[in-house]
Amino acid sequence: MKKITVLFTFAVLYISCSNEIKKEEPIVISAEDLHASVDKVTEIMIHDIFSPPVASRIFAYPNIAAYEIVAANNDDYLSLVGQVTDLTPIPKPDSITAINYDLSALVAHMELSKRLIFSEDRMEALRDSLYAVWEHKNPTIFENSKTYGLKVADHIGVWMNKDNYPQTRTMPKFTVNVDDPTRWQPTPPAYMDGIEPHWNKIRPFVIDSAQQFKPTPPVPFSMEEGSDFYRELKEVYDIGKKIEETGDDSDEIKIAQFWDCNPYVSVTRGHLMFATKKITPGAHWIGITKIASRKTNSDFDKTLYAYTKTSMAIADGFISCWDEKYRSNLIRPETLINQHIDDAWKPVLQTPPFPEYTSGHSVVSGAASIALTSIFGDDFAFDDDTELAYGLPVRSFDSFNEAAAEAAISRMYGGIHYRMAIEVGLKQGRELGRFIVDNLKMEADQRVAENRQNIN
Repeated sequence: MKKITVLFTFAVLYISCSNEIKKEEPIVISAEDLHASVDKVTEIMIHDIFSPPVASRIFAYPNIAAYEIVAANNDDYLSLVGQVTDLTPIPKPDSITAINYDLSALVAHMELSKRLIFSEDRMEALRDSLYAVWEHKNPTIFENSKTYGLKVADHIGVWMNKDNYPQTRTMPKFTVNVDDPTRWQPTPPAYMDGIEPHWNKIRPFVIDSAQQFKPTPPVPFSMEEGSDFYRELKEVYDIGKKIEETGDDSDEIKIAQFWDCNPYVSVTRGHLMFATKKITPGAHWIGITKIASRKTNSDFDKTLYAYTKTSMAIADGFISCWDEKYRSNLIRPETLINQHIDDAWKPVLQTPPFPEYTSGHSVVSGAASIALTSIFGDDFAFDDDTELAYGLPVRSFDSFNEAAAEAAISRMYGGIHYRMAIEVGLKQGRELGRFIVDNLKMEADQRVAENRQNIN
């Protein structure tokens, strides 16, 4: 009996120790965990149908929250405090309790993402599945890290809610001037109101103001044949007719469809109207960021750095672009072509519901390409599989700038922009991107990193 008791006691102690060892298993947060969180945000935004400007805001804030946690613990990266408008230092951990900072960063990313979308349950499903794994591996580290991540999320959330977004939700809708033939009018088939007419009032991240990169105005409106404006209009019409004659196998239509990125396309069949959902242009460039990070085997911290820098460039790009859109308030090619040239003409792509000038794809692609080039290099070749989920093939590019140029011209092939909106918009975006790269110091040089280590 005594022998059995001893053996039983030993067995209990062994099991107890084994469980203790299991509980202390390290929690490793990988770049793929971050990709999964970003992908889930993109998936939910498609489901919830967020407009391109709003989507850019949804990407940016969670990335910044996570990045600030990483920058506080990794000497290779610098805080955005003092560089990004009105951002204040994140709180420090309550004690010297051990924390997995990458875990805290991912917790903050998921928490803020959840607050910014509508279908919270979808984000919670990913969060809860990760929480269960982490808690099983090391409950103490998990709880400490989660608590800190949520604390930082609250801090960034307060800053986020002061960017004037809540106020713009109650501002008046855009008023269409039907008496002025130069001004934007709602386009078929849904004839939707102009979206986000007050987006220039959103607080920017890095640029000084929405007006900082104000582009040159569009050429003067004129429907006289031979005028600069009429030539712009006729070019859109002629390209559309050429594509129509060539058919679906033309390079132009493939490029237009690949970069469509319209989150809400109305489809009418008989008396039935429904919508197809796709990613936004910003989400496409976020997808390219993932491709580049994976190709370079970037770790969690560098991947987060890439997402953060690129998402801020995209967000500021939308603020700058939308400021011009509702200032120039220029009529779309589709409207004028139907009124004056060919009432049966339709663009390859559905015209989105906001004024024409400048091209949002051009501005945002220009800004994102400059940000990504500063991270991964000028001649970074990649295969873009972002649109595979929507039945479109992979397209290959030799650089981010090449991809941006194709994204820009795709809007002309699609029949929804004049050439001037594309060329001026691309210039606007690239100048904005260079400003961000020149003024945003996120990577510490080796000397600074060594000095910090010596001080510590």
